[in-house]
Amino acid sequence: MRRLFSTFAHGLPGAGLLLMRLVLGIALIVQTVPALRRGPAMVPGILHVLAIGAGILLMAGLWTPIVGVLVAVIELWNAFSQPGDPWMSILLATLGAALALLGPGAWSIDARLFGWKRIDIRDR
Repeated sequence: MRRLFSTFAHGLPGAGLLLMRLVLGIALIVQTVPALRRGPAMVPGILHVLAIGAGILLMAGLWTPIVGVLVAVIELWNAFSQPGDPWMSILLATLGAALALLGPGAWSIDARLFGWKRIDIRDR
């Protein structure tokens, strides 16, 4: 995971990435839970469960590049296969791709697990 990012953004850029992750995760869950309750269709049901899981992982900041790509693929599939207005799905796919490319930021589980560690060596 560290090979994907040279640094995990701190400060205002890190706060912006945190905000993007939270908004995308909440939007995925809010959009998908009612759709999951509506129909017993198997394939869209699996995609809805994957979208809810991806939203939870994004809010936590765990496996962000992989989950961002997954969100982009699922939402593009929804945009072109579901009837109705595709623009919400296109927006969510764009946010997922942006997070996959930019990374999770400093306030994430990814940064804690895979970020650079500082080791202080004391003088004797």
